Amino acid sequence: MKLSGRIVTPKGIVEGSLSIEDGKIASIRKGKAADQWIVPGFVDIHNHGGGGHTFTTGDADSGREAAAFHRKHGTTTLLASLVSSPFELMRSAVAAFEPLVAEGVIAGIHFEGPYLSHARCGAQNPEFLRDPSMDEIGELTKSTAVRMMTIAPERDGALDAIKLLSANGCVAAIGHTDASYEQVLAGIAAGATVATHLFNGMRPLAHREPGPIVALLDSPQITVELIADGVHLHDGTLAFAAHTAGTDRAALITDAMSAAGMPDGTYELGGQAVIVSDRVARLASGSIAGSTLTMDAAFRQAVGAGLSMVDAATMASTTPARILGLDKRLAPGCDADVVILDEHLRVLQVHSPGSVQ
Repeated sequence: MKLSGRIVTPKGIVEGSLSIEDGKIASIRKGKAADQWIVPGFVDIHNHGGGGHTFTTGDADSGREAAAFHRKHGTTTLLASLVSSPFELMRSAVAAFEPLVAEGVIAGIHFEGPYLSHARCGAQNPEFLRDPSMDEIGELTKSTAVRMMTIAPERDGALDAIKLLSANGCVAAIGHTDASYEQVLAGIAAGATVATHLFNGMRPLAHREPGPIVALLDSPQITVELIADGVHLHDGTLAFAAHTAGTDRAALITDAMSAAGMPDGTYELGGQAVIVSDRVARLASGSIAGSTLTMDAAFRQAVGAGLSMVDAATMASTTPARILGLDKRLAPGCDADVVILDEHLRVLQVHSPGSVQ
């Protein structure tokens, strides 16, 4: 198979053709190019659902439909993110989603909670928040389907939990936290490598108390998630974070919930009602409750914020893929996960090994 267009590689834009053989990129050659963009398939490491379907209930059929919805928007790899819930639901979700991981429908599970801060819980259900349990984490991470877990480092036992996650091959993320600068650095020293939606769900920055934001942005071990929907972050903040961390440490995410791609109305997240109006999802209390974002829209937002096509592709694909131990660059020998965009950066086609949409 040969695709023609402006190919966004890590080293720059190549006008020409990209050849695919046996599910891998065989070559990239300069030449006559079609009037379209070719970018790596989007990788979303924080996604609660979309298209009217959710991952948060641990239902495999709903999860399959949510993944299919986001695939149409260019996401070829995603983690199914669950919100804070009782351990029984966490355990049953692992069993339900393991077959989807085996099939390649999802890349794994991200538990956003329940070991989070009450003070910064956002749309997380406070009823289920609690200190980390070594027994729970040990049981959950026996499954290779569990790829990431978000923890507030100030909670009792959090540092030991982060060490256990790292030892069991699971990415430890810091988020929904009211921790001090020093407490966050302790979490990073224990093995945390991701900041869950930087700026959102954490103590704000102050010049005499830098808190989590400065600690996370200034630590080279940390990849920062950024919700690029123009609601969670001002475009200036998005660009600032990308420039400060560097695009090899910045990952675009959707934090999407079931209302993504759906009309305004009332939805549900973690047992709480969510009201969506003019594409913004909120609890009745006013707290933002995830997003209605898709990765192609996040990509457009990043470019609109002044980031280059190469930087936006790095943040939407290469950097989050690396967190999962994957190589999704547009380069010979890499997986042929490819998205074709029109001149307005809207999805025309999605190609990945074994399928075309």
